[in-house]
Amino acid sequence: MQQDIRVTRRSPAERFASFCATVVRYLPFGLNTLVPPNFVGFALINGFTFGVDLVLLTLGHGVAGMPLPAAITVAYICAFALSFVLNRTFNFRSHAPVGRQAVLYAIAVAVNYLAFILGAGAGLAALGLEYHLARILAGACEAVFLYSVLRWIVFAERGRA
Repeated sequence: MQQDIRVTRRSPAERFASFCATVVRYLPFGLNTLVPPNFVGFALINGFTFGVDLVLLTLGHGVAGMPLPAAITVAYICAFALSFVLNRTFNFRSHAPVGRQAVLYAIAVAVNYLAFILGAGAGLAALGLEYHLARILAGACEAVFLYSVLRWIVFAERGRA
């Protein structure tokens, strides 16, 4: 008699969510009650895409000799397109229509780009701060802004009180 064993495989998105929830459970100082798992997911995904941004910035400006604003722009667009796909799929696991989310995300990215990337990043570099350090400082500001926008506007669950 053969036993019917069904193995339920979790999707990569489910495994990612489980990993983030596990990380939150082990946070010290009561942070596990304050930090949502999707904040950990955002930090992981955007930390990775920020690395992609810096690599592309270095290749564009440092290697190819593109003007800094152009290199920042190209790196930024590529990294944030990747961030949208990864956050939508793995972190917020949204199944809502992509069109509205993409428009809201594009608006948020445009505001973020003008305020933090060109404003803070290029501005600090123009004031003499090394361009990688200027980009990292601008990145800290944009992280707070973008997480808030993604959580409460772009990927917000509609119809929830």
